[in-house]
Amino acid sequence: MNIFQTLIRKVGIGALTLMLVFPFVEPAVLLAQSANDQIIVTQSVTSGISISSPSDINLTALSTTQNSAVGSATWTVTTNNQAGYTLDVEASTDPALQDSGTSESFADYSEAVAGTPETWSVSSAYEFGFSARGSDVSTGTWGTDADCIAGADIPSTTLKWRGFDGTTSIDIASRASRTAPSGIVTNLCVATEQNGVFAPSGTYTATITATAVTQ
Repeated sequence: MNIFQTLIRKVGIGALTLMLVFPFVEPAVLLAQSANDQIIVTQSVTSGISISSPSDINLTALSTTQNSAVGSATWTVTTNNQAGYTLDVEASTDPALQDSGTSESFADYSEAVAGTPETWSVSSAYEFGFSARGSDVSTGTWGTDADCIAGADIPSTTLKWRGFDGTTSIDIASRASRTAPSGIVTNLCVATEQNGVFAPSGTYTATITATAVTQ
């Protein structure tokens, strides 16, 4: 057998081998499969709210010559609640400003329309009232001013004032979204005035509670 014949024979054998093996190899390739799976990652964020604790208010003393006084307290409310918060205030007594030693009291500021804040005005009485200002405070309800005063111990003439309604909570600020981490500042302005009559001498106090609640 010459070299050429040997080569032909080897090629034939190789081709035959491939023909016999390929049918068994091809199904292994065509039948390759895969599998997958999914996971869900859940992160909970707990709703929270906080309120700062400002200093107490010490009003200028009224006298036979000093007829009005104004003070303020500032609360900062912080919340991550998506629906926001409301801030309300309430007095612990009715009337709010009382002398515990004598049972004398300042009348809660009386509005022309009960419960509707108005420009400050006291006549022939001694009264105690409040207003509010801040970015979450309704200017339509509480008026507008950059301060609580029109002058030293003179209530602002552009804010609107009202009396504490017994021990009922009164909303002064709200928003429908979370705050920045630095919170939102709301100022409570309080004022007293005697007009046409002296308030009896004594020490009068009012306990006012501010409550921030998520919506």
